[in-house]
Amino acid sequence: MTTPEFAPYGFFTHYATVDADLLRAVENLGFDTAWLGGSPPADLPWVDPLLSATERIRIVTAIVNIWSAPAREAGQSWQRIEAAHPGRFILGIGAGHPEIDSGVAYKPYTGLVDYLNVLDEVGVPKEGRALAALAEKSLKLAADRSALAHPYLTPPSHTRWARELLGPGAIIVPEQKVVLTTDADEARALGRQALDMYLGLTNYLTMLERFAGSKEDLVKPGSDKLVDALIAYGTPEQIAARLQEHRDAGATQVAIQVLGDPAKRAEALGVLARELGL
Repeated sequence: MTTPEFAPYGFFTHYATVDADLLRAVENLGFDTAWLGGSPPADLPWVDPLLSATERIRIVTAIVNIWSAPAREAGQSWQRIEAAHPGRFILGIGAGHPEIDSGVAYKPYTGLVDYLNVLDEVGVPKEGRALAALAEKSLKLAADRSALAHPYLTPPSHTRWARELLGPGAIIVPEQKVVLTTDADEARALGRQALDMYLGLTNYLTMLERFAGSKEDLVKPGSDKLVDALIAYGTPEQIAARLQEHRDAGATQVAIQVLGDPAKRAEALGVLARELGL
């Protein structure tokens, strides 16, 4: 496989909330990659029909949890999907969180290395896989042994740090949450709903304290300062400017996650696509 290329902007949503109609609409807007979040089982049966229903768009799992999805089975799923849709699927993996994955001996870095070793055995090439990464060791592992690093819930300052850490050649794709409204109260309310789970997870709290706010800012439900650092809202022009901050900081692509009414995702993406010149 060749190293994948990415347009400046992609689309992010939970894998269970996307269907063929939405993915076709996103593809027609000019987005080249759908980052599909959640922790799906290793057999990934939902990927094939989505790719069959579209022509060009690439799917990246964001992410398969290494503790709940056996590596060999996930690798075999990659082989199946790659055979049917060459170059249109990347297996994104991640080490989860100790608060959630409490039934395992939680050693995230060792777990990732072991998982990647099995993917090597199954024949999943570096170019066909991606790593969720926040901290230095996982970012470097992503650059060394996968196609890309996919930081989640990170401000542009983290993107800049990751770029400086990994150098110019690495592919770095942060996720950015957006709310298409100029009502700050509405945007912050939606933002706090989206942040609630993550403000109880050590991995995110450690990163956010360094790059987005103090310990006081991180106390649930999160300060206005924290929410404003992590949620892009305002006019289409203002949201585009925030997305551009990630690009200026070194993001290869920015994965845009629209918050709010799921039925209005495609409409909001269409507005942003026009503003971004897609």
